[in-house]
Amino acid sequence: MPKQKAYYIIDFDSTFTQVEALDELARISLKNHPDKEAIFQKIEDYTNFAMEGKLSFSESLAQRVKLLEANEEHLKQLIKHLKKKVSTSFSRNAEFFKKHADEVLIVSGGFKEFITPVVSQYHIKKENIYANTFVTTGDGKIIDYDHANPLSEEGGKVKLLQHLKLEGELFGIGDGYSDFQLRESGIINKFFAFTENIARESIVSKADHVTPSFDEFLYVNDLPRAISYPKNRILCLVIGEVDPLTISILKNDGLSIRHKTSFEEKYVKDVGIILLADGEKIDKEQLKNAAKLKTIGYLGNAKNKIELDLCTKQGIVVFDDPKNNPRNIDFIPKRVADFMNTGATYLSSNFPNLQLPKIEKSHRLIHIHKNVPGIMAKINTVFAKHDINIVSQFLMTNAEIGYAITDINAQYDKQLFKSLKKIEQTIKFRVLY
Repeated sequence: MPKQKAYYIIDFDSTFTQVEALDELARISLKNHPDKEAIFQKIEDYTNFAMEGKLSFSESLAQRVKLLEANEEHLKQLIKHLKKKVSTSFSRNAEFFKKHADEVLIVSGGFKEFITPVVSQYHIKKENIYANTFVTTGDGKIIDYDHANPLSEEGGKVKLLQHLKLEGELFGIGDGYSDFQLRESGIINKFFAFTENIARESIVSKADHVTPSFDEFLYVNDLPRAISYPKNRILCLVIGEVDPLTISILKNDGLSIRHKTSFEEKYVKDVGIILLADGEKIDKEQLKNAAKLKTIGYLGNAKNKIELDLCTKQGIVVFDDPKNNPRNIDFIPKRVADFMNTGATYLSSNFPNLQLPKIEKSHRLIHIHKNVPGIMAKINTVFAKHDINIVSQFLMTNAEIGYAITDINAQYDKQLFKSLKKIEQTIKFRVLY
């Protein structure tokens, strides 16, 4: 039986972009208004009431447009601003939208005038953008919106989708009540609550799946994505007294953060990253059992606090600050994030130092192995057997280990990874993107 065609119904405000566009338009149009703060608050309240299902969408929209006092010049400024505010996980998966241009629909209670210029950059077809439209005067002042558009009404997304009669498997991705209504009405097969920008508890609790990033949505549906594994699934354990700015660098990178006073046993088998305050220690047994641990950032001198030789043998990259330089507030977490994102081991305390650019339209594979003769020959024999074309390859070694990064431009199957992991003397293998 042929697989059903899939359609991806994506919301715009606080989903495709990080912000609510009408709130942002108000900040532009009312910039010089004496009561701007009070009006901003009213507009935000109307937005949230509708998103949480406490006020009908049509009532919320009417009240917001009335308060805007906006014109076409303000819209131009808004578009420029929104182009810089596309959600990080959407922007890094631009390739997905290009490949699935026929199946991606933007369905929003926002307005085409600012949505179309933003999403069109991502190869989303104009005919697949469903949104409201403004009514303007001859001199460009926004005075109203088209009330005949179903998306301006309560339950508008449901009415629109009923009218479109799409046949296939329908996935909805959004942050608000109007997105959940599609699932409640039975029109879509699954509703994914998108929480990268905002998590509304009343919506999250009703979702089929909570997706903290678009990478997560692609991952659970086994769709092509820019990074191999969603960052929100990587557990980053912060231990001890650590400056909030230091933690925010890793949090903003999309990692799942737990801040604890000690390395609790329940985290040992799942932790991917550890950030340690100066003076904290990790014992040998915990290190041995931390099978998923990829890197440790130590905010001070790690000597006598962490078994560096054991970390090396286990393929764990350590970044520390032997001179206790105050710059480590952002220096260490940035090194850790860079390693997770590109494989760079620059300024690591225990690994060969390797810093390299990201290669576009390629997959990056990391192979850590014991430094014995002939391993690279075995790695490249595996690539040859799978007809893989190598774009670039880097190898750095020290007395203990070899650290190899290979960029390939071909599609691969899972068997390739199994073969690379099976190479004798392999310590760790992972796919970055």
